[in-house]
Order: sequence, then C-alpha cells, then structure tokens
Amino acid sequence: MNSSQGRPLGASAPLTVRNHDRDLAGLTYVYPVLSRRAGGVSIGINLNPNNACNWHCAYCQVPELVRGKAPEIDLARLEGELRGFLADLIHGSWMARHVPEGARVIRDIAFSGNGEATSAAVFPEAVALVLRLRDEFGLSPLAVPVRLITNGSLLAQARVQEGVRRLGDAGGEVWFKVDGGSAEAIERINGVRLEPAAVARNLARCAALCPTWVQTCMFRWDGALPSSADIDAWLALLEAAGTERLRGVLLYGVARPSMQPEAPRISTLTVDELEAIAGRARKKGLTVRVSP
Repeated sequence: MNSSQGRPLGASAPLTVRNHDRDLAGLTYVYPVLSRRAGGVSIGINLNPNNACNWHCAYCQVPELVRGKAPEIDLARLEGELRGFLADLIHGSWMARHVPEGARVIRDIAFSGNGEATSAAVFPEAVALVLRLRDEFGLSPLAVPVRLITNGSLLAQARVQEGVRRLGDAGGEVWFKVDGGSAEAIERINGVRLEPAAVARNLARCAALCPTWVQTCMFRWDGALPSSADIDAWLALLEAAGTERLRGVLLYGVARPSMQPEAPRISTLTVDELEAIAGRARKKGLTVRVSP
C-alpha cells in the first residue's frame, strides 16, 4: 500500500522497456520503469511533475513539455510515496504483478522524470532523503546506487554541487547528458544555445564530485547520420572535460517516440551504426556501453 495515499500501488499494466509511463504507480514523485540501460527495475524520482525543463530536447518523450523549472517539492509526500513503494517492491507483490521474470530486481533509484531534477530548490535535501530511505530498507549502495540523470547545466550552482557531492559520498553516480559537441548541434538537439567549453567545465565539475558517465543519444536527423565532424566535436568536448575523469559513455538510440514537434525529423540508428560511433570513442580510451 501507498502509506501516503492509502490505496494499492500500481495499475495492471506490465513494465516494458518501451513503457515509461510516469503514472503507472499512481504517485506524484515516484514511478517505476524497466530500464534497458540499468538492466532491471529503476525507481524513478520525478521532481518535475509540472513537465517543466530548462532544455527542449528534440527526442524527449515527455508530452506537453514546457520551459521552466521544478515546482515547489513536498518532501513529506516524497518520503511517504517512496517509503510505501519500496515496501511494496521488497515485501509485497508488486514485482510479481508487474515485472517480467528475469528482471525482478531493483537496479537503482534515479532522479530523472519530466524535466531537469537539479532545478528543484530542495534538490540536495531530496537527495539526502532518498539516500536515507535506501539505507533504511537495507539496500546496498553497490547493488542499488542512487543515480542522477541530468543535463548538467546547473552544475555551477552551489546547491546543485552539494546534492551531487552527497551522491558521490554515498556511492551514487551521475549520468550527464552530452548529445552534441558544437554550439549548433547542442542548439538543434537540446534546444539551448551553449558553448561546448561551458558544457565541458560543468562535466569536469560533476566528475570531480561524483562518479560520472556521459549519456549520449544519437539518431538520424532528416534521414542523415551524425557527420564525422559532429562526432569529432563531441569527442573533443569530452576530451576538454578530461576523459580520464569519466567512468565512460552510455551511448544509446531512440527507443520510444519523441513527443516533441521535431519527432518527424528523428529516426533510429542501427546497432552497427551506434557501434561505429562507440568504436571512435573507445579509441580515445573511453569505456562505452551501447543500448540501441
């Protein structure tokens, strides 16, 4: 049961890697997904239930995405939802009812959701709360790390650095979005005008505070592959941040349809095409995991 709402957790639909419905558990801040990259159940923490983000990524699956930041967060509600959901996952029947056999394992707790989590004013407090509940339920930091999935644009702010530092101290990690290496590519893909040097500085800050993976989505744009110059610029940005500081790259394709106006311009890369890009990154000494 959800201790804050007093009703059963979850609908009847099974989890799949293509169904990341934030409403599946019927909660405001907590939602489960079957993560193809994490390889099991990921407990999502959505600090942007208002569908607001400071970026507008062309491939984003959030419907009715708006520009903005996270709303005021009810930390007591977040705690009640997460406590109730963890209890049902660990001690109840939620896994048996919703998760395919072979995937009934909690892989992580991830700050992700419908916008940029670090835009929440209480981001460091939310991190501390999640870490406390993870430990209270006896979940090992090695088996169930707490992750932050972020565009990294707010890493210069002290409160964001504090939250990331807390993650690092507790065995967590960051998945830091870098989809393009030139200002033009970043603007086209992520809907913001940023200089690559600024992204590299924030990536280096992040990696100094917490183990950090670069998360990169690549796809065809108007039917065209990412150009060799695009890949060169992306790799140059990672080198500017310091490849030796990074855990590696999570390179993935478009598994679910974009809900943005740019959706008709986006199409998937083949496994071989993604692996070819990964091969270039590996030549720079980077560990790369590919998820088509």
